[in-house]
Amino acid sequence: MTISVVIPTLNEHRTLARTLEHTGALGFDELIVVDGGSTDGTLRLAEAICGRDADMRVITATPGRARQMNAGAGTSRGDTLLFLHADTLLPSDAKRIIEETLSDQAVVGGRFDVRFDSSSRWSMIIGTLMNHRSRLTGISTGDQAIFVRRRTFDQLGGFPDIPLMEDIEFSRRLKRVGRIAALRESVTTSFRRWETHGPLRTILLMWTLRFMYRIGVSPFRLSLWYKAVR
Repeated sequence: MTISVVIPTLNEHRTLARTLEHTGALGFDELIVVDGGSTDGTLRLAEAICGRDADMRVITATPGRARQMNAGAGTSRGDTLLFLHADTLLPSDAKRIIEETLSDQAVVGGRFDVRFDSSSRWSMIIGTLMNHRSRLTGISTGDQAIFVRRRTFDQLGGFPDIPLMEDIEFSRRLKRVGRIAALRESVTTSFRRWETHGPLRTILLMWTLRFMYRIGVSPFRLSLWYKAVR
């Protein structure tokens, strides 16, 4: 099994170096950074770090997380794809965990539990709720480091070309074609978004967006509203 890690970036200069150094040491077969037009030095940083390793490279793509992840997948060579946020760290044995998980041919993909890089009560509550909801519904978010067999990814046509909820829609389609592994092992991701906008406000915003998407509101319309209230 060969595993390609795809990391979409847009102005992630503050967190990317740590993620690349950490992920690059985990033994994956390939790591691809897909930049969507950063203006803060992210692209230069990624090129400098990836230039030191033949199995790490940087490409550019049209802005939009779905488009960037699809572009990275399209240029990758792995038979398994792992999509990782630029502010998220995988467990040290992530490669072995994924390989063992996908040794079961009934499993088409999976995701990790999530915990935050904060010891606040809010971070623990939110992480627990996210993991429980995901395990209950079979729906994964990008924060949880979604991985999938390439043939299944291609079968589904990749991530839907929408500006918001691409991870929700992809995992919804994914669970229709096979079993998704909800791993107990955790990735560690940044709590900055919740701290910046306030934990309770961010929870209410995320729940509202997902409810509106579930009842049929266009993700394009939701994206405009999300940008306006952030």
